[in-house]
Amino acid sequence: MTENSAPLLRKIIHIDMDAFYASVEQRDNPSYRGQPLVVGGDPDGRGVVAAASYEVRAFGVRSAMSCFEARKRCPNAIFVRPRFEIYRAISAQIRALMHELTSLVEPLSLDEAYLDVTGLERYQGSATLMANHLRAQIKDVTGLNASAGVSFNKMLAKIASDINKPNGIAVITPADAHAFISSLPIERFHGIGKATAKRLHEMGVHTGADLRAIEAATLVQTFGKRGQFYHDIAHGMDNRPVKATRQHKSVGAETTFHHNLNDNAQLMQHIYAQNADAFHQLQKKQLTAFTVTLKVKYADFSQVTRAHTASSAFLQLTDAHHWLDKLFTSIPRELPIRLVGVTYSSLQPMQEVYSQPSLFE
Repeated sequence: MTENSAPLLRKIIHIDMDAFYASVEQRDNPSYRGQPLVVGGDPDGRGVVAAASYEVRAFGVRSAMSCFEARKRCPNAIFVRPRFEIYRAISAQIRALMHELTSLVEPLSLDEAYLDVTGLERYQGSATLMANHLRAQIKDVTGLNASAGVSFNKMLAKIASDINKPNGIAVITPADAHAFISSLPIERFHGIGKATAKRLHEMGVHTGADLRAIEAATLVQTFGKRGQFYHDIAHGMDNRPVKATRQHKSVGAETTFHHNLNDNAQLMQHIYAQNADAFHQLQKKQLTAFTVTLKVKYADFSQVTRAHTASSAFLQLTDAHHWLDKLFTSIPRELPIRLVGVTYSSLQPMQEVYSQPSLFE
């Protein structure tokens, strides 16, 4: 067995809960069952769809769509506000079931995760049986449906979990992978967004087979280092490990106003509020930050960011206020503002910062 063939031996499961937030609401409120349900904001305001039940998806309603547009597409839709504390509690239950199967669990969000079950002997060593058992456990414990994808790498497992939704499973074996990838539209590949897909279309690339026919050097020349990734996934190669712990790169909070704002005092009040939210998340995750970023989105949906990196960590809630004031004064102010956000980055574990000796010690 060569080193290059080792990834084919991996057994990766991708679990994806079906319309998670909407399904929780339908579970907890029988009158919502079978009804077109939107979890999100105010359809008369600027809210967006956080989750859409399968009944409302039939009308073309999707996550991240404005609630105003969702109601236009489905006037009879029921709109409910999200209950994130409930969703987090259920997600923790699901995560606990995953950890009973393997310690190699990589959460992607509250409603999906990768599991590496390579080498496990339970269920005759069958990743498909493990996935189905886990789906049955999730149903028994939470009353919710989960779909699963099983394959030999993360990319294919994630794609597979979407094939037989809702409440289904799909398996892509090494023997099936070549033909499956060949017929797959490039928009379905993990890591290829709308802009990249448009550029690939201009190169005559529409399917995995088309992408596979392009030399790696050409893709790298066109897309930089991502080009090598596109070449690899077209050949079914994805050696990314399932990471049991995820390193936070940034922590932030933002808010969209019900009406556009122009008043500096009001805007700074909102900026400080988002700073408080972001700083609270830092403390909760036992992290400190050296960089603070202000994000502003204008009435015409254009946006700017301004950042400051300090020589010492932001250890108190008000430490960033001075820099947020300065960053705010540096942005253009020709247009009213519809959104502000604050993000902390350049993160370190809190204990590492506090354990560093002072210059004067």
